[in-house]
Amino acid sequence: MTWLMNNLSTIIVCIVLIAVVVLIINKMMKDKKKGKSSCGCGCSNCAMAGKCHGKH
Repeated sequence: MTWLMNNLSTIIVCIVLIAVVVLIINKMMKDKKKGKSSCGCGCSNCAMAGKCHGKH
């Protein structure tokens, strides 16, 4: 119990960081399912649009 109390702030920070990472990954997965670009600018103005996506 002493160890837990001595490291409580570190444990809380780690839990918050893990929660943020999980939320970011969840958002990225939802965006990918919707067909949104991960870079946020879309493919119409991207110089590499033809390289990362195959022709439809």
